Amino acid sequence: MAEPRGDGGGPLTRVMALHALAYCERLFYLEEVEEIRVADERVLAGREAHELRLGDPDTTEIRNFELESTALGLYGRVDAARRREGSWVPYEHKRGRCARGRDGQAQAWPADRIQVGAYAMLLEEALGRPVAEGRVRYHGSGVTVRVPVDEGLRAEVRSALRRAAELRASTQRPPVTDNPRRCLHCSLAPVCLPEEARLAEQPNRPILRLFPAAPEGAVVHVTEPEAQVQRRGDSLVIRVPDQELRRLPIREVGGLVIHGHAQLTTQALHLCCSEGVPIHWISGGGRYLGCLAQSGLGVQRKLRQYGALSDPGFCLHLARRLAAHKIESQLRFLLRATRGSSIDRAQVQEPVERIRETLRHVDATDDPERLRGLEGTAGRAYFEALPHLLHASVDPRLHPDGRSRRPPRDRFNAALSFLYALLYRSVLQAVLVVGLEPALGFFHRPRSASPPLVLDLMELFRIPLCDLPLVASLNRGQWRPDLHFTVTRDQAWLSPEGRRLAIDLYERRLAESWKHPVLGYSLSYVRAIELEVRLLEKEWSGEAGLFARSRLR
Repeated sequence: MAEPRGDGGGPLTRVMALHALAYCERLFYLEEVEEIRVADERVLAGREAHELRLGDPDTTEIRNFELESTALGLYGRVDAARRREGSWVPYEHKRGRCARGRDGQAQAWPADRIQVGAYAMLLEEALGRPVAEGRVRYHGSGVTVRVPVDEGLRAEVRSALRRAAELRASTQRPPVTDNPRRCLHCSLAPVCLPEEARLAEQPNRPILRLFPAAPEGAVVHVTEPEAQVQRRGDSLVIRVPDQELRRLPIREVGGLVIHGHAQLTTQALHLCCSEGVPIHWISGGGRYLGCLAQSGLGVQRKLRQYGALSDPGFCLHLARRLAAHKIESQLRFLLRATRGSSIDRAQVQEPVERIRETLRHVDATDDPERLRGLEGTAGRAYFEALPHLLHASVDPRLHPDGRSRRPPRDRFNAALSFLYALLYRSVLQAVLVVGLEPALGFFHRPRSASPPLVLDLMELFRIPLCDLPLVASLNRGQWRPDLHFTVTRDQAWLSPEGRRLAIDLYERRLAESWKHPVLGYSLSYVRAIELEVRLLEKEWSGEAGLFARSRLR
């Protein structure tokens, strides 16, 4: 449907958008300019539009009808209009409580005044005669507040429309509101991250977590080669020969991953697309193939990203922080795994010292190539030490021989590469949800196979989500060389049983709760991935400082 346009050719502004603007300019920008809307369906649920019959003398009340004015550049849906003493009065209904003046008298909140004033101006244009007042019913207080529609209020509405036009023309998000109480019940707080923005400016302030701790839906992996995903009403049905049907309500599905030769019907695909459920495909050998996912379409987000990551100095700043995070995480993992265990730390001491040495040079490095060289040196030392973290009880066939990929040449690397493919899916999905461009990164060189930004962000999570769980599961004796792997002379890959074990290992780890050492609140690893992507976006949005600050404990 085409967007309604005003006389000047620009888009009409929703009255509800003016309400958001008066409440918080950042909320207006996120909803109206970047088109991130979370609560629309909830707010409008159950409403029915009725035919507008303002000219009918027998009509005394009309509910939920739409008005628009190209002259004002405004449109909206009025909750109700009632005839009072021969004149029409617009009503706005609010579930909350009213404001109170110093004398204790009920008042309309400023944003509500703007909203009912805008409806009054639309109504008087439709009627062709002035509307003297509007009314706001606050159900939480049980009172109705009368709002005079005078020239002062009309001027406020016109001023708000001018400010809305200014913000639409800008690529920069307004700062977070200086009133933290307004953020407490805002549906866009997980996108805005106001508390994190305030913490970046005031490092010692206590922070209130407004970011969700866990995702709303679960990721579903379909691994059976003869499986078919079908649609039945508002549910996905997974059909496997000789097995009981598995039915999943679409509202409980956070993502769908198709492995190998499993099938997906067109009807099921349409359902996933209509409900915003991403679909990813991974080959039977564990290679990530592609996805069908809705990405944030906000051009402003991508313009800010392009502008920031076109600056070599800024990219170097982010790359140093990322490299330090990765190298320090490798160091901490090796030290943690050898602390208080039967593993002889002397076996990893020399690689550990090489990693320490590279870490000392990261912050002073001004050359991106040199920085990538330091990261590569630390990586080689890390994978040299990694086999020594496995207990003596682990089958020698499960030990790695260095790091090999494309193809993995031993069982350990086959399992690790498969886990990295699962991590790639998680990070790519988070990048798309936030609305960034995956192809524009700051550390990895561009290449056709994988978008650099995804590879960059993966470095923050390889150890906690892949390396550490794999080593721990091998030491617990969960892997069987013959059952979970298929090996030829030059290549190793996971068997169907091995893929199921790796998926279970990864998804369990994603669901684990983890306390962010800087922000101070706990959240699941799957949410931590999205959080880091949003914190990265803040680096070029005027709220820098928190990206890549977490560390492995």
